[in-house]
Amino acid sequence: MKEVIAAVDFSECSVNAAEHALSIASRANVDLKLVYVLTKNQNQKTIFKYHDVVDEATQLFEELKQRFQPNLPNNSILYKIREGKVYKEVVAEANGSQALMIVTGTHGSSGFEELWIGSNAYRIICSANCPVITLREGVKPERDLRRIVLPIDETLSTRQKVPHAAFIASLFNAEIHVLALFQSNMKEIQDKVINYAKQACRLLEKDQLNFVMTSTKCKNPTDATIEYATKVDANLIVIMTDQTTSFKNLFLGPYAEQMIHRSPIPVMSIKPKDLISVMSR
Repeated sequence: MKEVIAAVDFSECSVNAAEHALSIASRANVDLKLVYVLTKNQNQKTIFKYHDVVDEATQLFEELKQRFQPNLPNNSILYKIREGKVYKEVVAEANGSQALMIVTGTHGSSGFEELWIGSNAYRIICSANCPVITLREGVKPERDLRRIVLPIDETLSTRQKVPHAAFIASLFNAEIHVLALFQSNMKEIQDKVINYAKQACRLLEKDQLNFVMTSTKCKNPTDATIEYATKVDANLIVIMTDQTTSFKNLFLGPYAEQMIHRSPIPVMSIKPKDLISVMSR
């Protein structure tokens, strides 16, 4: 059965992320699984008070389960303790259960420290086969998801995120803002982006979802997207991210990292399918 995975190290940031995951699991009518990873170089300055980390993690999980279960009456709250590299173990758990998505905070103060900080936060996103939502501490879980920003660029893969945005929007009855972005002055490229955005709108219209479309020329797509999302008071930004693709996507490489680490708004990252293999089938 599909489930939502929440990476948890029991810091405030990770518990906040788990609360967001709970909200999504409730709307999607699936189980929620909380995952903690014990690393070999476990930071001694953690939230744990005792020597037996596994026992205490289990106790903390039971407390979260008791707290969360009333909000998921028709499904289960599960938890798993794994050992190894954080991003590898979280992704392995998600792959093993065919997870709907992974939800994680962007920083923490305990055993998941290497996940929350620096390049490893980006690594879990690039390694996962399913969508990954990242969010900063302080994003309130009780605030309903009402507006989703969907930036569209000139690449073929940019449209792969549309079904994922549509799925989340359908769960929360959210409005999708299709944002056509172009850095080039070339009319051919601008027309291509507009056409891609219109194609996205047609898909959303087919699914009977609420949406608006706008376009802008920008120097930095990350800044432009965050500025627009802040202006419309959006709850989620959906991007593509894959450092190995051969296509020049605006939201790959440094732009994706900028978005993930700088956005005050939660970000859903989608790993593109291999377009060459897909088109050759």
